[in-house]
Amino acid sequence: MFASVADTGYEGSGVSGPILIPKRFVWPYGGRRVFLSGSFTRWSEHIPMSPMEGYPAAFQVICSLMPGYHQYKFNVDGEWRHDEQQPFVSGNYGVVNTIYLVREPDILPGILSSETPGRSHMEVDNEVYRHMEANPGMPVSDLEVSRHRISVLLTTHTAYDLLPESGKVIALDITLPVKQAFHVLYEQGVSMAPLWDFCSSQFVGVLSAVDFILILKELGNHGSNLTQEQLETHTVAAWKEGKLQQCRTLDNNGGSYPLRFIHAGPHESLKDVALKILQNKVSTVPIIHSSSEDGSFPQLLHLASLSGILKCICRHFKHSSGSLPILQLPVGSIPLGTWVPNVGEPNGQPLAMLRPNASLGAALSMFVQAEVSSIPIVDDNDSLLDIYSRSDITALAKDKAYARISLDEISIHQALLLGQDANSPYGPYNGHRCHMCLRSDSLHKVMERLANPGVRRLVVVEAGSKRVEGIISLSDVFRFLIAIPRLPDLLNFQSPWLEGASLAVVLVCFF
Repeated sequence: MFASVADTGYEGSGVSGPILIPKRFVWPYGGRRVFLSGSFTRWSEHIPMSPMEGYPAAFQVICSLMPGYHQYKFNVDGEWRHDEQQPFVSGNYGVVNTIYLVREPDILPGILSSETPGRSHMEVDNEVYRHMEANPGMPVSDLEVSRHRISVLLTTHTAYDLLPESGKVIALDITLPVKQAFHVLYEQGVSMAPLWDFCSSQFVGVLSAVDFILILKELGNHGSNLTQEQLETHTVAAWKEGKLQQCRTLDNNGGSYPLRFIHAGPHESLKDVALKILQNKVSTVPIIHSSSEDGSFPQLLHLASLSGILKCICRHFKHSSGSLPILQLPVGSIPLGTWVPNVGEPNGQPLAMLRPNASLGAALSMFVQAEVSSIPIVDDNDSLLDIYSRSDITALAKDKAYARISLDEISIHQALLLGQDANSPYGPYNGHRCHMCLRSDSLHKVMERLANPGVRRLVVVEAGSKRVEGIISLSDVFRFLIAIPRLPDLLNFQSPWLEGASLAVVLVCFF
């Protein structure tokens, strides 16, 4: 991995011997054999590069160079190449990359020193690799340029750009019984719907899979005031009011859950829409238009999601992805997603995963307590079998299955079978629903996959074994692209009307 290179063009610095600065060179674009050559080797020596552990498409080598200006390029399977994402110029050796090194090294000299007591060459190599993982080596300027260009796009385009040429949107009336609302969601194949109040002629909230989870947990609570019989006639409005009263009682700080309905107008920028989704921890934001100043006679135009906004980004930069240097980075080398902690890693938080024999009640509790939207289902070796998502909970509305089961007695495996077609060719585990990627996949590739309708997350797996290594969600990608830190987990849920007190009738609008 290491190569020490002397440059006879170096000028003395007043100290004994040249000052060498460790510099990591990376070729992240694949190949079978990759070599590095440059002005620091007089263009005569080809330094072999090694595949990066965990990133089979990326090759690296660390060279000890003297401060100053250097040129270099890569030989990939016998063909001379340069990295278009790094600075380059045309010179005597064709198009070459350039770099200027100052005295501050990329990697601490003490880490590279072979004289460090009690440390073998293998330990030195591991320490350098950990340092490189924590500091991917991407120039801050590249990150800033990429984020700026994405921000300009999102700021100058509006929610109107998300509207399809044709389609339908569904809204539910708050006077609808909870039981019927469950069935509407299941039959329409949607996991959420805005709520319409005929009395006020306004949209007043949304019904999502979170509501279904809360109601199922309420039914499973022996001290609950909600029974199966009451579920037949209990309206969405009544359920909502009961939950809001409960939240006010439990709030020790004198506050309450937000009552305002999270929505956006068609003229709001895509960046504002994305921020509303991220900051309010909702999966979609209804786009509502009213031609009246007082907001009367609202029209539901669309349900905006991060997937649709990401699709706009991918479409806009489809033929100019080179203008976003970060897109070519392997997702395993950037601070993106949630990962299985390394053994012995301090303060490592375990990734939420369950075995097929775990109870459905355990999964629902994990959705609520860990605030996750999906749970990988794995075998004893942590290899991916399936995934159980919050949206899968609506399958329990099929034939009123929720009325015949006990959350603590039915397993995840059985719950998955309830939502599966009896003639399904996929067997007991519906692996085709699992959208996966590798650590070595580029951010560009991950974004394109997440931009597909219905894909809200990718499970990062180990090639071959399919052992789960992490999860990358749409929210993770947007927080990275527009530089939003994770918000403090002040509440278990931050959704309109608790997003769990709502269900309702079906208004289908064509446009």
